[in-house]
Amino acid sequence: QVQLVESGGGSVQAGGSLRLSCAASGHRYRSYCMGWFRQAPGKEREGVASLDSEGSTLYADSVKGRFTISQDNAKNTLYLEMNSLKPEDTADYYCAATAIWGGPCLWPIKSSGFAYWGQGTRVTVSS
Repeated sequence: QVQLVESGGGSVQAGGSLRLSCAASGHRYRSYCMGWFRQAPGKEREGVASLDSEGSTLYADSVKGRFTISQDNAKNTLYLEMNSLKPEDTADYYCAATAIWGGPCLWPIKSSGFAYWGQGTRVTVSS
């Protein structure tokens, strides 16, 4: 089992920045994919960024160049650095993790492909 706890959400004006954190505990898999998803009101959950156990990253087109996913292995923490935030980035953000049989995360990442989820953290961007 893996437990994930997000933090770092909040309210910010357009153009601002936030950093989300996702602290992981429990079993550590050798090969894994971790992802950040978001869900805006009335919309489906969408994959924002992924990072695999080799350190490869992938991003949704809507956040490329603005968001950066990273991890600190010593702290067992996944991050999502969000810059140049836009009102359309407003959503509940979730981190997720799953074991994989090596190789990169499959993109686009899908909710159904992840076994472990955090509780979510809300990001609100005002214009």
